[in-house]
Amino acid sequence: MKKIKIILIIIVILAIIGAIFWFFGSRKVDIVGENNNQQEKPKNGTGISPITGQKCENYNRRPIAVMMANDAINRPLSGISQADVVIEMPVITGGITRLMAIFGCETPEEIGSVRSARHDYIPLALGFDAIYAHWGGSHFAYDYLNKGIIDNIDAMTDQYQIYYRTSDKEPPYNGFTSLERLINGAEKFKYSLENNFLGYPHLKKSESKLQSPNIGGKLTIGYGGEFRVSYAYNKEENIYQRYRTNLRETDKNNGNQVEVAVVAVMRAESHMIEEPNYNEVSAQGEGEAKIYQNGEEIKGTWRKKGNYTDSKLTFYNENGKEIEFMPGKIWIEIVEPNTEVKWEVF
Repeated sequence: MKKIKIILIIIVILAIIGAIFWFFGSRKVDIVGENNNQQEKPKNGTGISPITGQKCENYNRRPIAVMMANDAINRPLSGISQADVVIEMPVITGGITRLMAIFGCETPEEIGSVRSARHDYIPLALGFDAIYAHWGGSHFAYDYLNKGIIDNIDAMTDQYQIYYRTSDKEPPYNGFTSLERLINGAEKFKYSLENNFLGYPHLKKSESKLQSPNIGGKLTIGYGGEFRVSYAYNKEENIYQRYRTNLRETDKNNGNQVEVAVVAVMRAESHMIEEPNYNEVSAQGEGEAKIYQNGEEIKGTWRKKGNYTDSKLTFYNENGKEIEFMPGKIWIEIVEPNTEVKWEVF
């Protein structure tokens, strides 16, 4: 009888252990399975930025995406050369563009001028798992921000002196911050500062340059008027130097010209949703894309799944394979279907 009791106790213990393994195993399948939008985030212990593919002291620091002005009165912008990624797109159809600069590796002492949130930038910031920093916003943006779909730091409710105004510019162009202030603010709000961005694939060092880069080139992006952009390809350095209306895009912090390894141009529909100030760019879904790196033009597509989800903005070549980026900084130019994009080789 005693042996039977012992056997029954062993069976019960094994059953409990089996139930525990089943429970946690099923939860893991649910997290990464096809029926769930979330993806398992890899732990990055490599010392390599998942965005730029370069060694970076702050590789595991969560990115902060800052809305920045793009009007001529603001130039030169502070901190613009230090962003890992910058996304530019129209905030008025056929007109003004605005920038969202995503900072990870570097820590600029000043960033600005800081401008208002727009709702169609929010899913792009979500795709980088970034904290969204802005000075006020459209009522369309607040419709989403008030739902708490993204960690954000708003200057209009600044209780920790994260933002400040300067005396050398007129409002609304005199709002500034720094990455240190933003990080301190994020800590006060108890936001996670761990980098969970899935990352982009990057070329290996041996593939990072053309075997014999014997060409120069110029990329022109036909945003209207003072917002017209061009990039000169420097074959010796294998980088793209940014210009606006044929003037060097420089950084007020250090005087350096903006230089990037990759320029990604993606076409997306844009339409007015409230005149005269607000439009909407369809930067979720998929569309035509061209990637410029290593002095080459790569034709393909862009995709961003879901509606206001944390899905990554991804670029594919014509064979459907995700494009491996040249290690370095990235500028993403979102243009309307009829915007001129011209690549000249010489």
